[in-house]
Amino acid sequence: MGLTIVQKSNLRAPRKHAPNIALVLAGGAISGGAFKLGGLIALNTYLENKKVTDFQMYVGVSAGAFLAAPLSAGVPPEELIRSIHGRSSIITQFRPIHFYYPNFSEFLSKPVDLVHDAVTFFPEVSRTLWRSMSSTEGKRRFRRFMSQPSYPNLELLMAPVIRDVLGVADLERSGLSYLPSGLFDNTPIEHFIRENLRRNRLPNNFRLMHLERHNSLYITATNLNTAKVALFGHDEDTSATISEAVQASTAIPGYFRPVRIAGEEYVDGGVRRTANISRASQKGADLIICYNPFRPIVYHPDRRPGSKQRSMGEMGPAMVLNQVFRTLLHSRLELGVERLALEPRFKGDLLVIEPTETDARMFNISPLAFWKRAEAAEAGFLSAKQTIERHHEKLAPIFEAYGIRTNLKRLKEDETALRLARDHDEEVFEVLQHDAEAPRPHLQIVR
Repeated sequence: MGLTIVQKSNLRAPRKHAPNIALVLAGGAISGGAFKLGGLIALNTYLENKKVTDFQMYVGVSAGAFLAAPLSAGVPPEELIRSIHGRSSIITQFRPIHFYYPNFSEFLSKPVDLVHDAVTFFPEVSRTLWRSMSSTEGKRRFRRFMSQPSYPNLELLMAPVIRDVLGVADLERSGLSYLPSGLFDNTPIEHFIRENLRRNRLPNNFRLMHLERHNSLYITATNLNTAKVALFGHDEDTSATISEAVQASTAIPGYFRPVRIAGEEYVDGGVRRTANISRASQKGADLIICYNPFRPIVYHPDRRPGSKQRSMGEMGPAMVLNQVFRTLLHSRLELGVERLALEPRFKGDLLVIEPTETDARMFNISPLAFWKRAEAAEAGFLSAKQTIERHHEKLAPIFEAYGIRTNLKRLKEDETALRLARDHDEEVFEVLQHDAEAPRPHLQIVR
């Protein structure tokens, strides 16, 4: 359906003067982040008197953290779209090097560690082997093996040697420990967030940002050593700066090396939480708007004789892993939604915006495909637009109850311009980057 609504409030009851509205952004890597940007622009267009930078709370996980930080600082999604291709006057361009920066440090240090440990390890192994074999018991076992060669006698001979060797060896290091912990290093992402906060004279500190913007920003990561959720925010863990928290939350395991902050190591926040809507509820949110770009696809192959349409299992391991990965993430989100629906202390409303279960185009875009970001942004805009249009009669009363007017007509005008720009990255960005209130440019596209 593309939209899940958990309505627990009485929409006709009087509201408090300033309801607490939270935007919760799930992960999604590059294409998922661009998809959310397109969808947020659609939502910005739909909301008439309040924009996505005017909410009281922002909760970001992984790629959602990368977007939540500037949104909470007042940077609109249209400006973030501009920054993708270097046309923003306030945000520097986000380039491939920010996402594909090789893990040079470990590519150099790991081989050095291997050589060093090998040089120190093998002499110690030789000494241990000599001591074991020269003992009375060692000689007896050696003679027994030579007279009756068999695996049990070999094991009896070598067991003391192995125990002694392991006793002096560094057990904390296996052979795989000499491989880099990630192919890439996301330090440039931290630099990107830090630099753009500085150039806009915004604090890179959760408490100071809270005082500056009068809203709350929460970013989650996963503590690698404890496997627990780390929640960074002005009234939570403040050991990291905003840019460091974004770096920690976006550290995709295996792809990026773990991020070390104040002696702790962190990886992607999506390892433990898909979206963290429960945190928004616990922090007093009345209306929670959750945006999740990843969901499994519902696929029905044509099994009639002679059909060339293949089943998903026949499309190769990449397709299988894609479906499984999305299923795992989405099942956790569904569980979180169900728990919130049953939570007696939550008396507000929840809106979960996602791609539809048959959105094959978004499903086929790799999460790590930097050069597919225009296609993903367009898909996100159209997906959110179609979902809002389909459910406008349900959405409008909910937003109205929180003092937010809606305007469906503007969405249709945006889509008209967007359709003209399809398949042309620069023109797609031209359409998406203009503010919701601004007139659409006349596009002339040569096909």
